[in-house]
Amino acid sequence: MPCAGPVHVIGATGRSGLALCHALEAAGRPVVPVVRSLSRWQATGMAYPARVADLCDDTGHLRAALADATSIILTAHARHLPAVLAAAPETARIVALGSTRIFTRWPDAHGRGVMDGARAFARSDRDGVLLHPTMIYGATGEDNVRRLAALMRRLPFLPLPGGGTSRIQPIWQGDVTRAILAAMDRPWNGPHSLVIAGGEQVTYRDFTRQVALAAGLRPRPVVPVPGWLLMGAARLHPPGLPHIAPAEVRRLMEDKIFDNTPMRTQLGFAPTPLATGLERTFAQPG
Repeated sequence: MPCAGPVHVIGATGRSGLALCHALEAAGRPVVPVVRSLSRWQATGMAYPARVADLCDDTGHLRAALADATSIILTAHARHLPAVLAAAPETARIVALGSTRIFTRWPDAHGRGVMDGARAFARSDRDGVLLHPTMIYGATGEDNVRRLAALMRRLPFLPLPGGGTSRIQPIWQGDVTRAILAAMDRPWNGPHSLVIAGGEQVTYRDFTRQVALAAGLRPRPVVPVPGWLLMGAARLHPPGLPHIAPAEVRRLMEDKIFDNTPMRTQLGFAPTPLATGLERTFAQPG
């Protein structure tokens, strides 16, 4: 049964949060944005009055912002889940965004923060779900595929670790929003965890080709380069090229593949084909 009352969206000015607010507005669902910066929310042009709370050190204001909440969506980093759990009414249903980065062989601060939030949520008795998306592309202002396209505009070839044979399973932002909406209206008994992933498993080499075509570019030939060499080059931040962190290079060297059958079964939709998602991404302003 769908939750009654407004939907409290924490992190409403972020990419996933703002996309969710637009979708809720289009569906006629009232929204209570919970944000850190009121001016940033006002700049979005959305009419809903926001409530201000700092997730890092403002539990009192967060408790006040969530006092009447029945359905809470956390689109900010999942490391904030303990604060949300402490501040939210006991009867509120919670849907939060995590990350499949928790499954990497090389956990970073982002992944460890998600793990901390996941542990806190699993220990709670709250009804809800923590959704773990794969690499998200296609949000307004996102810099995954657009940085890659910018790189291909400047380089005649692409140096990739291992020749780009590692596999990825990116998910379009529209499907992340659909997953949140479906999870919000699904009954959850206790805390759950669910991976949400795109429908296609592609090598990074093939992914670059599809990005190039969607961006109106000629696909670039891929040159295999040792990962350690590319990580060293990333630390130098070559001028004129998009910034790529060494950790991002390292993550290109592992498969990031997940079974999305539970997502399809529990949330009731099939993910958008990659070519369609990329076409929609490059059809909108960067």
